[in-house]
Amino acid sequence: MSRASSLLPPHAPRRILPLLLPLRLSSSSAAAAVSAPALAMPRRHDGTKPPPRKWKPKATEASFSPSSSSASAAAGIAEPVARMTLASQEPPRAGAAQMWVPRGYATSAAGGPDVTSASASTSSAAVTAEQGGVASGKLSSIFKAAPDFEVDNNTFTEAQVRATFYPKFENEKSDQETRTRMIEMVSHGLANLEVTLKHSGSLFMYAGHHGGAYAKNSFGNVYTAVGVFVLGRLFREAWGKEASKKQAEFNDFLERNRISISMELVTAVLGDHGQRPKDDYAVVTAVTELGHGKPKFYSTPEVIAFCRKWRLPTNHIWLFSTRKSASSFFAAYDALCEEGTATPVCKALDEIADISVPGSKDHVKVQGEILEGLVARIVTRDSSAQMEEVLRNFPQPPFDGVDLDLGPTLREICAANRSDEKQQIKALLENVGASMCPDHSDWFGNNGLDAQSRNADRSVVTKFLQAHPTDYATKKLQEMIRLMKERHFSAAFKCYWNYHKIGSLSNDNLYYKMVIHVHNDSVFRRYQQEMRKNQGLWPLYRGFFVDVNLFKATNKKAAELAKDGDTLLKNINGALDSNSSAVDGLADEDSNLMVKLKFLTYKLRTFLIRNGLSTLFKDGPSAYRTYYLRQMKNWGTSPSKQKELGKMLDEWAVYIRRKYGNKPLSSSTYLSEAEPFLEQYAKRSPSNQALIGAAGNLVQTENFLAILDAKKDVEGDLRSEHGTTPSSPASTSVDVVPKTEGLIVFFPGIPGCAKSALCKEILNTPGGLGDNRPLHSLMGDLIKGRYWQKVADERKKKPARITLADKNAPNEEVWRQIEDMCGSTKAAAVPVVPDSEGTDSNPFSLDALAVFMFRVLQRVNHPGNLDKGSPNAGYVLLMFYHLYEGKSRREFENELYERFGSLVKMPLLKSDRAPLPGAVKAVLDEGISLFRMHQSRHGRAEPSKGSFAKDWAQWEQRLRVTLFGNAEHLNAIQVPFEFAVKEVLEQLKAVAKGDLKTPDTGKRKFGNIIFAAVRLTPSDIVGLLRKVSEKDDAVNTFLNETRLEDSLTKAHVTLAHKRGHGVAAVASYGVYQHQEVPVSFNALYYTDKMAALEAQLGAVNGEQINSRNEWPHATLWTAPGVAPKEANTLPQLAAEGKAKRVPIEPPITITGVLDFY
Repeated sequence: MSRASSLLPPHAPRRILPLLLPLRLSSSSAAAAVSAPALAMPRRHDGTKPPPRKWKPKATEASFSPSSSSASAAAGIAEPVARMTLASQEPPRAGAAQMWVPRGYATSAAGGPDVTSASASTSSAAVTAEQGGVASGKLSSIFKAAPDFEVDNNTFTEAQVRATFYPKFENEKSDQETRTRMIEMVSHGLANLEVTLKHSGSLFMYAGHHGGAYAKNSFGNVYTAVGVFVLGRLFREAWGKEASKKQAEFNDFLERNRISISMELVTAVLGDHGQRPKDDYAVVTAVTELGHGKPKFYSTPEVIAFCRKWRLPTNHIWLFSTRKSASSFFAAYDALCEEGTATPVCKALDEIADISVPGSKDHVKVQGEILEGLVARIVTRDSSAQMEEVLRNFPQPPFDGVDLDLGPTLREICAANRSDEKQQIKALLENVGASMCPDHSDWFGNNGLDAQSRNADRSVVTKFLQAHPTDYATKKLQEMIRLMKERHFSAAFKCYWNYHKIGSLSNDNLYYKMVIHVHNDSVFRRYQQEMRKNQGLWPLYRGFFVDVNLFKATNKKAAELAKDGDTLLKNINGALDSNSSAVDGLADEDSNLMVKLKFLTYKLRTFLIRNGLSTLFKDGPSAYRTYYLRQMKNWGTSPSKQKELGKMLDEWAVYIRRKYGNKPLSSSTYLSEAEPFLEQYAKRSPSNQALIGAAGNLVQTENFLAILDAKKDVEGDLRSEHGTTPSSPASTSVDVVPKTEGLIVFFPGIPGCAKSALCKEILNTPGGLGDNRPLHSLMGDLIKGRYWQKVADERKKKPARITLADKNAPNEEVWRQIEDMCGSTKAAAVPVVPDSEGTDSNPFSLDALAVFMFRVLQRVNHPGNLDKGSPNAGYVLLMFYHLYEGKSRREFENELYERFGSLVKMPLLKSDRAPLPGAVKAVLDEGISLFRMHQSRHGRAEPSKGSFAKDWAQWEQRLRVTLFGNAEHLNAIQVPFEFAVKEVLEQLKAVAKGDLKTPDTGKRKFGNIIFAAVRLTPSDIVGLLRKVSEKDDAVNTFLNETRLEDSLTKAHVTLAHKRGHGVAAVASYGVYQHQEVPVSFNALYYTDKMAALEAQLGAVNGEQINSRNEWPHATLWTAPGVAPKEANTLPQLAAEGKAKRVPIEPPITITGVLDFY
């Protein structure tokens, strides 16, 4: 039984996975045969919290209880992990000949190599070329000849994943829909909800000293050197004097079993996130068996067992297995989302969760109070039993090195080696020791190669795709890369010489490392859609590194490989894909449900302060204010918090601009200025302290910050986080344009979308937009110079009029200028967009693009010279089309909604139209491919000046012939222009009048929950009071004197308050949210200062609802200056004869709704 499969109960469905042995291609390419065991459902993120708290299984609700067979099956978990051999062995030797080559071969954002030169190293860890028996001259010859390696029928390739992290799955539904589905699955006994802390650091992966150390998109640089050092130091802390031995055993274990571990690396030397950590540390977030097939991720109980066996740090984990606990978790987050820090968040979740597993490291002690967020995901129902079994069999291990001298710290080493990055890397690797890192070739190459670049030629990927696959894994990797290239996904496939295989290199046997670097998160979403169409596709992983071997075989051997490979692939295709897709693929969407929940105290620092620095210093305080207000609006931040944060951020802007002038503050060290400012601001009042979360005790990093080049920042740690998926949207509201304010109508479109014709129709419409404000239009093609500056100048002259900005507004830079104009001239703005379905990565469909091109090519005497006489008309439209690339239609519309509050759609295509003719689609696809090649090679150069000039001329001609040859179709699919004008005018008039609501973008607004209560309808309360007053004249007199019926606008019975009863108490009502609750009133209490009804709560679905208040009641009225909470004293006042109690017999029952406020 495999390590992973032993965690599953006997009755659980198992994957059918091949026990693939690598085909022995030659003596140089042979690898150790390792079986690929079956694995549990993929699981994600794990991290830290302190040993003091103990895990606590709670009683399960009666609605579901694990079967005894399931519980007993989990007992087998101890046996497989116990077989993880820890026998003493000789540290693995670096057997490959090595030579000196410059470090830093990582994919850059532009897809090119990131290479710097280096001189020869004298490191003791470097192994000379002579030791491997390969002369540097021969290696140089192989490297130079590699581009001429030709693929023929005897060329084969073997590819193996070397390190990877979880796929980046995005829920198809909104966060609120995902939350609801998660609760449903838990309540029906289908799954558990698992929640982990989100530490604020960088991804680090380790596959053994030969397997390599990797960051998210790179290897062989300071990121991975820091990761190796921190990992080595963790072994010293855990194992003490045994550390060197255990490091070597761990390396050997990872190599023999082809396992990689993923960690969240949290340090103060790699740039600022939300808070500088007090200590440098890491927590294991994933363990992956790579085998010789598809990566298989350990479940969370397996990760805990693995880490405790090797004494590696784990995250704080909570499991929620009942409807009540799962609902309470989300309610707790909603209560803490705007002011939560590590201590109250962990305390609340400990009280709510059914199982709480503290991490190895206390977030407060090593990171601090500022908590980035939580990650919630669906896991198998058996996970609770498995986790309990692991915790019984694997207690928290001791830390034998706590009292020992562990040598210089990471910060001390970086501080002592400040000359350059290479020196820091060398010092870190030498300090960690040979037992942990005996081979430095990933960083410094191999001696003797005269600074030969490790960057392989670009043809390697093409040859890899052309060669025959030797096994299933290679075939699936080829399929993935081929699809991504065919779909033009924004990703780089960079190949580098694999220096761990130098001793096996020959002209016919080449070894590479491939880095799959996804440049845009939209690629993951688009690839996910491809997986829905083809569930046999492997997932697109984050942190994706592949070992590639290209080799020639003799005719006889080639025939054997081809025959064996075909048989193997046929067997696997028939058996594996059909059985595994339902579990591993996206056929079962529920298995991938996950939601990230971040806290405002973290986002304040990273998104509002750090990411706003460029806007603040480049565009000034006004633009900065627009930026941070838009961010908070997108997040759904409560109005009170927006007001508080706005005041603080305005003060920050003045403070930092006054101190730095026009010299920008570095985002990598922004906390050096932000943290002291926040600390002083927090000290002014308790409300400021709650707003900031925590401040003070700043860790000074200037003397030990790792030397990082922002231009070569492949990991993105020095860049702004370009927004997040908001956990909530702007609220749905009516956007009214006051008559004293202006209106800017603009057009995020493409030439040919009929904006100029539309503007003329609007100008000629009697009465304009129906509110008598003057209209004027500025046509972009007739204005020289800076168009948007001209619009701003004209608006300042007459700010109350309606401006038709007759120019395409295709990107966020223009939108930002329009937002600034709105602020400076007191105007609203409304975008008018052509209505189109869009594609996976563009808001405009190919049908729409074809129509736009067809219209442009029919123009004559166009003011901007973009008409049928333009030789590059097709190219220009493709350029505009690609300005929108990377956004789906929904993302495009949502962003416009969130920025401007409304959106007008101009009808374009008939819904019942015929499909686009094949010839038209083909010529458009050809143009898109040509544009991307031209852009990649020549940037924004004109098509006539590049190496594709002839291709462009030929394509432009084919485009015209094809479009005019299909003129009948292109004319037939368009809606009549008169109809489009009528629809746009109606929508614009609705915006001007305030009748148009901002559509729901599918995201929910989470407020900052303060209390839970049963909401009552005022009219029902008034009816009750009238019945009481009919029987009691004193009550009637009291009601008339206080005019209570007129003043009663809302009423509720408070159940629990965050301040008085705690977050967990408030959150416990989450399971009943929006449910109707019967409330019986049996007495009226009143004095000359207040009045309240005594309440008795009923049940929901048979479960009694109880208030945490000592006296459940509904406050009806208080005199001016009397706080509503004073109503709690009425029973005592009545007992003392200072208040009147009027019984209500029989009690009157009113139905209310339970909700949060």
